[in-house]
Amino acid sequence: MQKLNSTGPHGHTLERDAELQLRLADSAGAGEGKENGAGKHFLSQPEEDSSLCTKRKMLVGLDVLCLCVASIPFFACELKAVTPYRRGFFCGDSSITYPYVEREAIPDDLLIAGGIAITGLAIALGECYRVRFRVVHSRAFVRNRYVSCLYKELGSFLFGCCVGQSLTNMAKLSVGRLRPNFLSVCNITYASINCALGSYVSQVPCRQPNRKMEEEARKSFFSGHASFAMYTMLYLAFYLQARLSWRGARLLRPLIQFLLVMIAIYTGLSRISDYRHHPTDVLTGFIQGGLTAYWVAFYISSMFKPCARPDLSPPSMSLESPLSSQQTVC
Repeated sequence: MQKLNSTGPHGHTLERDAELQLRLADSAGAGEGKENGAGKHFLSQPEEDSSLCTKRKMLVGLDVLCLCVASIPFFACELKAVTPYRRGFFCGDSSITYPYVEREAIPDDLLIAGGIAITGLAIALGECYRVRFRVVHSRAFVRNRYVSCLYKELGSFLFGCCVGQSLTNMAKLSVGRLRPNFLSVCNITYASINCALGSYVSQVPCRQPNRKMEEEARKSFFSGHASFAMYTMLYLAFYLQARLSWRGARLLRPLIQFLLVMIAIYTGLSRISDYRHHPTDVLTGFIQGGLTAYWVAFYISSMFKPCARPDLSPPSMSLESPLSSQQTVC
């Protein structure tokens, strides 16, 4: 009994000594790793940064893929991959007997260049001003704050352009409504086809040798000019409402917004005077463009989202897409 009691404390002492030696070895290894730059802490941090950067790059790739998918109907129409629905007409319908005017008040090139240039340049200047004078921070994998903010705001704007024009072209192809100048484009009259008044003519004997002009004459509903002009100008008006916070702009800001909307309305009305669209086509284009601008500005873009303070943001915040509505700072 006495021998057992004497060996018990000695065994505990050996265990404590062994544990103390293990702790000293661990601390020495950690210290050596820190001195050589190879400690566990220093090895895990670059790996975490690399993984974070890779995931954010994957999110950017996902954004680009979404832009491409959203623009498929637009390019399918522009590249003539799909032909419009061949709709007939009622004999005696006066809404498709207007003359063909070759020159347009606002051609397609001017519309696209003007809408994208005006809105894109205004957004670029506004975001550069915010980064330069408002000290906007970034959580994107691109450390350049200018590039990050421009990517998110211009990316949201371009996504809305793709969605809006894809909806427009899809409607043009599936509905196939005849333009007001359809008979003039096809070089026919009601007398030349010998149709009974009020009868439905399903097979139109179009005498237009240019196949492209005939297909364009079947894309009246709804107006792409009206929808694109309303989207770009109204989106810019929303952007000014969110970003132009200067005290002296109390009346200047609504004046600019009014002028932008007037430009969009004039663009749509010019399509009626050019005999390219019916009034209902232009009205539908206005509604579609306005709803798309509202959807992108308030639910996709971050312009109306409250900016979080970078010092209060948790370092382990979940990843977000650069075009996500949840990301409120550049």
